[in-house]
Amino acid sequence: MSYEMWILVIGSLAGISCGITGCFLILRKLSMLADAISHTVLLGIVLAFLISQSMNGFYMLIGATIAGLLTAFFVQLLHSSGIQEDASIGVVFTFLFAVGVILISLFAKDVHLDVDHALMGEITFVPWDLVQLGILPEMPKAFLMLSMVLVINLIIIGLFYKELKITSFDPQMAAAIGIPVLLIHYLLMGMVSMTTVASFDSVGAILVVAMLIAPGAAAYLLTEKLSVMLLLSAGFGVLAAVVGYYVASYFDVSISGCMASVNGVIFALVFLFSPTKGLISKNFSMKKIKIE
Repeated sequence: MSYEMWILVIGSLAGISCGITGCFLILRKLSMLADAISHTVLLGIVLAFLISQSMNGFYMLIGATIAGLLTAFFVQLLHSSGIQEDASIGVVFTFLFAVGVILISLFAKDVHLDVDHALMGEITFVPWDLVQLGILPEMPKAFLMLSMVLVINLIIIGLFYKELKITSFDPQMAAAIGIPVLLIHYLLMGMVSMTTVASFDSVGAILVVAMLIAPGAAAYLLTEKLSVMLLLSAGFGVLAAVVGYYVASYFDVSISGCMASVNGVIFALVFLFSPTKGLISKNFSMKKIKIE
């Protein structure tokens, strides 16, 4: 597979993984928690390296997942103690992210774990970071990680679709009929953590937030069915990855930055022109009512 095709495939996998996971965050009004987790997984990655002394993706994935779950736990703990949810998120993610940055500065100066790469990502180099599994040909590590995480996410959504759906729309009813709401919540946070760290090499900790939120938010404005929302969000993620790459190539700018920017453009277009929830259609409907 060509260099260009690898970037398109890896970017698309990141878009799909982030898009379908982000839908549930949007429905639960937890969009900013994605921002928190995308930062705090840095601490998990650093601790995984310090403990294992290895940059193996499997250790990174475990460390990031644990850090994401701890973030969700601490936010939930502070919120249940009476602190506003947005304040809880702000306190937890800034503290844990800062600890991660300090640990990188102290113990990982000579390792490929710099803060700029973790924040912004660099998909340009991803096709050259190759690994080989058994008899399979060499493939980019990011491709294997994103493929594995996408499969895990799809399996979890398939197995717990009803539980995820009910707890997202009506957690009180879910608790009343015996669904373990907190367990499903932490399961989702684990999915977000895995997806975030798998996307690190592609888009970085900051730009992954755009892929987690923008496609799902655009899909939310176009449908009221969760299954359709998931498909639309995945489609928008792929579209943003492909268009973003060619825009970046044309203007010779950051590929991951363009992918995230195209996500924003897609959302803006849907926000304006959505047939039912778009700004223009709403204004037109209001004017029509006034005239009548």
